[in-house]
Amino acid sequence: MKILCFAHVSEQLGASSLELDLGPMTVDAFLEEFKQRYPNLRLDHVMIAVNEQFVDETHRIEPHDTVVLLPPVSGG
Repeated sequence: MKILCFAHVSEQLGASSLELDLGPMTVDAFLEEFKQRYPNLRLDHVMIAVNEQFVDETHRIEPHDTVVLLPPVSGG
């Protein structure tokens, strides 16, 4: 599974992308797994896109999918 990260998530990970060997799982299960692997990451309010589509926590992610972690955008 390819993971793309932006903004503070990328900064906290020290990488903008990574590959994880994960089986099929829901977005909710993916986030729990990701939090266990990287407990210092702040994932509150992060939006998830799978294969360029925003999805909710019940969406099923397949091992060949690309998952994007998008922090909220702020501006002024």
